[in-house]
Formats: sequence, structure tokens, C-alpha cells
Amino acid sequence: MPELPEIAAIVHFLREHAVGRTVTRVDIVSLAALKTASPPWTELHGREVRDVERHGKFLDLDCGGLHLVVHLARAGWLRWADTLPAAPPRPGRSPLAVRVHLGPPGSDPGFDLTEAGTRKGLAVWVVHSPAEVPPIAQLGPDAPGLDRAQLGELLSGRTERLKTVLTTQSVLSGLGNAYSDEVLHVARLSPFATAGRLTEIEIDRLHEAIQTVLADAVHRSIGLEVARLKGEKRSGLRVHGRTGLPCPVCADTIREVSFSDRAFQYCPTCQTNGKLLADRRRSKFIK
Repeated sequence: MPELPEIAAIVHFLREHAVGRTVTRVDIVSLAALKTASPPWTELHGREVRDVERHGKFLDLDCGGLHLVVHLARAGWLRWADTLPAAPPRPGRSPLAVRVHLGPPGSDPGFDLTEAGTRKGLAVWVVHSPAEVPPIAQLGPDAPGLDRAQLGELLSGRTERLKTVLTTQSVLSGLGNAYSDEVLHVARLSPFATAGRLTEIEIDRLHEAIQTVLADAVHRSIGLEVARLKGEKRSGLRVHGRTGLPCPVCADTIREVSFSDRAFQYCPTCQTNGKLLADRRRSKFIK
């Protein structure tokens, strides 16, 4: 799933390549992806892209006062092309959901919004203000802008597991499954720790980890072509997606907790005092 660093890099790329260009045509291939009916998407035609912003993990293109807001969900992606085909794409089983032409079709650039797999979650809104998008209106504070005192207040009294708090966008926006794994590893904290029971020292470590992990990932991603972002993300991960491989800090084996539709990774030595965290494949939870 694209998270804050990848969205920040896409914003940077589009500011360089899309701002100042005119939206000449928008092809909606998957009607299920379009979450608004008024104003119609055709109102984007003829409008200049003035700016591109990020709201948590949402992408926001300001098109002459109308906003094209995108959430790439778990398997969505933005694919830039220096030249897009002039013929409108046909609906079908293609991963293509939306195509945006930034100039005369067939001769000028633009981008596709695609989504792999059968579970579709990619969402597109056309609104007068990004605040009209309900998930954006409900976003918690942006993770990189959170200071130590604010983080302490955010965690105070919370009974959820720390992993859950870090990935709940209405509590803290920007972190997803992958970078929360990285943050918890750097902070040497268990994903199953109770958020409101962290010590002051643990909150210090957590705050520093959030800032350093995200800043490093953004630094590695900014300036890359969009097509290279996924590879860069994978190459920079320490524990996420590395089940069975050695921890880069202590060489213990990276372990996994699996749920019905997702999984996360951690290092027992670095994060749980050597204890294994149980999941649906084990008989009980180990605290």
C-alpha cells in the first residue's frame, strides 16, 4: 500500500510534471472508483493543474478550483506516461481505473490510476474542497508534524495495541502497515504493547523513530520517477516483508503475525524480549 513517503514523492513528481498543464480529458474506466457525482468529472476538462498536495495518504490535484482527490488504497498506483493513447480505454478486466490527459490525447502526457487484484479499493473524488471528502475530514494529525508532547497526549489513555493506533488514520495520518512496522522496530517496541501504557522513555523513542523513519523514506523517494518508487520502498525496509530473514540489527529471525487479510513483521529480540507474538495460526496470544 502506498504510504506517506510514496505519496509525498508522487506529489513532488506531479508538481514538476503536471502543474501548469491543462486537463483535456478524463476517462473513467471503473465507475466504482468514482465516489462523487456532482460536480461531474467532465467539469475538470479545460482546467489547469495549479498545485498538488498530500493529505495523509490522499493525493490532491487542484485543477483550477476543482480538486481531483485520489486514494490509492492497498493495490493502487499512479502511472505517468509522456504520451497517452488518444482512443478512450474500454471497460473490462484491465487494472486501469481512471486516465487523465494533460494535453491533446495522443500527443501529450498524462497519468493512469491503476489497481491490481480483485479487491478494489481505489477511490477518486471530484470536489470543490478536499475537506468535502469524508475520510480527509476525519484525518488525525499528520505523523511528521507531530511533536513529542502531542504524541504523548495522543497516546494517553488509549487501550488499543500500539500497532493499531499507529495505523488508524483518524488518530494519526500517514503511517500504514509497512512504515509502522519500521517505526516499531527502530523504537524497539512491541506491536502488541498497549498504547496508553508506554513509559516516557518509550514515547521518546517512538517519537524519534516516527520522525527518522519517515524523513529517511521521503528523502530516498523524492526525485525518483514514479515507476521506481515501489522498488525503492522495498529496498529500504528493515523488517516489513522480510519474514524469515535475519534482523539487520541483531540477526534474529524476522517473525510474522498474520490476520485474514494482512500481516505484519517484527523482530523478537529487538522488540518483544525474545517472545513470539501469536496470531490466528497459534492457540493463544503471548503478551
